[in-house]
Amino acid sequence: MRALVTAVLGLTLAASSVACGRPFDVKTPPGFVELEGQGDYQYRATTPEGVVVAVRVVEDEKRGDLSFWTEALLLQLREISGYALTSSSEITSNDGTKGRLLQFGHDEDNKPYVYWVAIFAAQDRLFLVETGAPKPQFDRARPSVEWTLKSVRVQCSSIVAPVLASRTCNHW
Repeated sequence: MRALVTAVLGLTLAASSVACGRPFDVKTPPGFVELEGQGDYQYRATTPEGVVVAVRVVEDEKRGDLSFWTEALLLQLREISGYALTSSSEITSNDGTKGRLLQFGHDEDNKPYVYWVAIFAAQDRLFLVETGAPKPQFDRARPSVEWTLKSVRVQCSSIVAPVLASRTCNHW
């Protein structure tokens, strides 16, 4: 009986730990430090100069595809927030998920700022990988930012993913 209780307790703890992990994987780039407790962000890292890379996950429940969310973000950022779109291109996550990279610029106090957002739709979620900083600092950190974007994984690849990791990929 005791062995059965121990086995059930072990399975319960294993299942609950699966539900607590991040539903994505991202590597912290050289020169950045991961930050803890960042509100709406499930991941956030920064340089000493203030260049930030962050990941936000939005439950989508299959309400929109990549083109829908790209257009919604474009409207929000251009029309409401005043950002200028400087580039839009296809991007592919490390696991092969197709996404969209939107690059924006804007001025604050007569100084140019850069803001990028990569959009991926996977696991019935929307993954937003955001980065930004004043342009001179961003330009210096750009290779590390691009390296981080290439490291992002938003799909589980485990053989048990459909069963144990359907809502998270904390096995990363």
